[in-house]
Amino acid sequence: MNNLPQTTQHRLQRIPQIPSVWEGDRRSVAGLRGRIPGNPEQEECIIWVDGSQGVVRAMDVTPSDTGPEAVVRTLLRAIETPHSPAQPARPQKIVVRNRELQFFLRGALQSLDISIDYAPDLPLIDQLFRSFEVVEDTRPPALPVDYEPLLIQTAHDVAKATPWDILADYDIISVEFNRWGIDTLYCCTMGMSGDEYGLLLYRSLESLKQFRQAVLKETSNHLLEQAFLAQDCWFLNFEFTEDLDESEYDFDEEETEGELTLPRYGSIHPYEGIRPFLDEEEAKIVYYAIQAFLRFFERNKISLTDEIIGKIQKYHRFTDMSDNGEPKMINLKVSTLPELTAELLEGLEREEDEENNVKFPLGDDLIPDNSFLSLGVIPWSTLEQLQHNPKTYYPSHQAIPKGEGMPVVVVQTSRPKAKQMIQTLQEAGNLQGVCFNPGEDPWEELMYDLGLLQTGDNSLFIFGEFMQDDPEHQQARKKWDQRCQQTGGYCGLVVAMGVTGTSRGNPTLKDMLAVFEAQYLEPKALAMGILQLMPESEFD
Repeated sequence: MNNLPQTTQHRLQRIPQIPSVWEGDRRSVAGLRGRIPGNPEQEECIIWVDGSQGVVRAMDVTPSDTGPEAVVRTLLRAIETPHSPAQPARPQKIVVRNRELQFFLRGALQSLDISIDYAPDLPLIDQLFRSFEVVEDTRPPALPVDYEPLLIQTAHDVAKATPWDILADYDIISVEFNRWGIDTLYCCTMGMSGDEYGLLLYRSLESLKQFRQAVLKETSNHLLEQAFLAQDCWFLNFEFTEDLDESEYDFDEEETEGELTLPRYGSIHPYEGIRPFLDEEEAKIVYYAIQAFLRFFERNKISLTDEIIGKIQKYHRFTDMSDNGEPKMINLKVSTLPELTAELLEGLEREEDEENNVKFPLGDDLIPDNSFLSLGVIPWSTLEQLQHNPKTYYPSHQAIPKGEGMPVVVVQTSRPKAKQMIQTLQEAGNLQGVCFNPGEDPWEELMYDLGLLQTGDNSLFIFGEFMQDDPEHQQARKKWDQRCQQTGGYCGLVVAMGVTGTSRGNPTLKDMLAVFEAQYLEPKALAMGILQLMPESEFD
């Protein structure tokens, strides 16, 4: 058994002890999930409850084969960072209903002056789990009883047809209803990329376009999640597992290549978020929409394999038995949308072109050897003097003077090398942007700020590698960021001579041979992530 580190023991001992008794237990979550679960039989809920105050201090869901250490981890959270409104505290006594767990906790917590007792029943936790079961019993089923077998079979048919092998996510198929309050649904397959498999049934064309545009533009996980939740659609997706014996849906093993397909139906709406169930009215619409999509797909598969899918339009007839048991014929119009597909594909290609414009690897030959680098600022009055000299000033942006001046990267070198650097920048389309991108040396476990210059032809050059934890660099970066914020991102690069003279580190006006204006770029604009320093091979 591993004892708690002494520093942890000392930290916990400083937390005040209160005269209370806590109950702790781990129980299976089977039966506390929806009717189309993941693997609840393989998960357990660890819970710690303050019996004196009647509050849950901490709770975790963990795999059932996790050792008793998980119980201790949850208990330490209950002590140090409990759920609100509880405050950090140590109990006088803990009660569990498992003898092995009791002995384990006695060993693990022996330095914390907490009594560990055994009891066959834990009234507070028993009552809490009974309330969970009551809530679960009142939760609507994932699928209505009348439509569950139909939708499960439909999901099986979709998995067997694998439309994502032929249709990309920009090959949109429309299904026109003109009944039941639905005009047109727009079907989109997921799966060609190999990440997710299923169908999306968008209730509006506007929602489909907005989501795709957001996915192409946004790079942060938070904004992508917001875009995902802003969709307006029904969905059918699949979860693949290798365990064929644990599903209540007995799909053919041969057809799924040894993997079981678990269907999940639901809805996404900006006001509702993700809803993992369908009511009867929705189930009917989703059922007929997917059935129409499947018929259309199977009967036009050859045409749908064309690189450019033309206009295809078919009517499919169904017998609806949902109204008082009386059969009613419905016709659904299913069509390809070549113009929409071309529009979506154009946006995708445009985004790929923009990404491909960033050239790799990064150039490291722009800044001359033995140059003096610094981050500084040029007063607006000095910049105005430089602007009157066409041999010195290379404008690319127009900015209204704000703050104390233009933030600049200063490169001071010899006159010949400065002239060569200026010529290189001119040939590359002058300066476009300045960026500090995070970098790391995984071998030395060091983090850097990589200073990057982006030229007009979208080439990238490293101008400096700065240690992130260097106090001097941190202060310079702080001032740089503040100044760029004041100017709205307007910044520049000064190329100066005099690196060996008395003006080294502080070039005068006559030393400045060029001023290139640019825009400060956030790292996400280059979308390169954290760049790793890779060791050079000894062999060519």
